[in-house]
Amino acid sequence: MTEKHPDMEALLASPAYRLAALDQDFLLSDAQRGLRFMLEYEKAEQALRDWGVRSTVVVFGSARVRENGDPQHARWYNEARKFGKICSLEGGALDRNGGQRDNVIATGGGPGIMEAACRGAHDAGAPSIGFNITLPHEQLPNPYTTPELTFRFHYFAMRKMHLAMRAKALVVFPGGFGTLDELFEILTLHQTGKATNIPVVLFDEKYWRSIVNFDALVEAGMIEERDLSLFSFAETGEAAWAHLLARGIAHHTEPKNT
Repeated sequence: MTEKHPDMEALLASPAYRLAALDQDFLLSDAQRGLRFMLEYEKAEQALRDWGVRSTVVVFGSARVRENGDPQHARWYNEARKFGKICSLEGGALDRNGGQRDNVIATGGGPGIMEAACRGAHDAGAPSIGFNITLPHEQLPNPYTTPELTFRFHYFAMRKMHLAMRAKALVVFPGGFGTLDELFEILTLHQTGKATNIPVVLFDEKYWRSIVNFDALVEAGMIEERDLSLFSFAETGEAAWAHLLARGIAHHTEPKNT
């Protein structure tokens, strides 16, 4: 009787034989969700450390705003750009003081207000961070984020964690559901003491009061009167930066060359 030899090609082609780190079927399985979550954290964390990013100023706002849109949208865009430049010049994003950069502009990485803030940092010659998210209707990152600091996440939770964990301030321009989601998450973290209370500036008081009745929340007993002090309002990029300075954010008048 002729001996039947094992099929070596089948053995080598077997999924079990693949290196675990190169096996996408394994890595993308439901069982490895925790591993993927950890990888999303570590990849961005390592890049931010390599660039010496010690702290950020996060800018939220609508992706639908355009520089050449209606006058109101154009004003929001231009003021976000102005704020991004001022913050980058005066906040320490250009410094490598002891190998560290402070108050680096960080956004969700997309167009609109996010593009404007990153563009302001670009105008100043400073880096900016884009924490992009994979969506069913894919949007490209805006062209002004620093390539080495332009990330893409699958998990909203990990993206939010990276947006929050280095933030020394939050400036929120007009926006929709996504902007509201990010804003109220940060406010809740501060209200509950789960995160250090940082300055939160809402740009364009008329807009924000028209869509959120903050006083009604107090009157109904849903929040405390003191919770209204968790944020302030500003009407210009300069005023937004002044609010942050008044709350003690680091101020670097002259970038240090290394």
